[in-house]
Amino acid sequence: MKLTFSPVRMDTALTASVQGDTITLNGEALDFGPLPDGATLPRDAINSPWIAGDVSRDDAGVLIVPLILPHGASAPPETCWPEPLSVTGGPVALPPYAIDFNQDVPNDED
Repeated sequence: MKLTFSPVRMDTALTASVQGDTITLNGEALDFGPLPDGATLPRDAINSPWIAGDVSRDDAGVLIVPLILPHGASAPPETCWPEPLSVTGGPVALPPYAIDFNQDVPNDED
């Protein structure tokens, strides 16, 4: 499965996992298994606020799923301009929601 992203500033973060042709977004499973090679499922036919556009399956059988990528006010560049991500299964390592300014920063004086 290939995920593409449309970054959007919002207060709700996203979790995703993939198993076969099913993607689970914040606990909601979407099964794209019935979509044949070379076909497109219009965004309007998908009941999920996390899908950013039409879902398609290329002629090689790879699902292409455009996702809304929510981010916080302090999102890092890799979240604001994300690269597509190919996933085969398990939890999806999405770009960070925001920069954690409370994390320990090395201090040269230590």
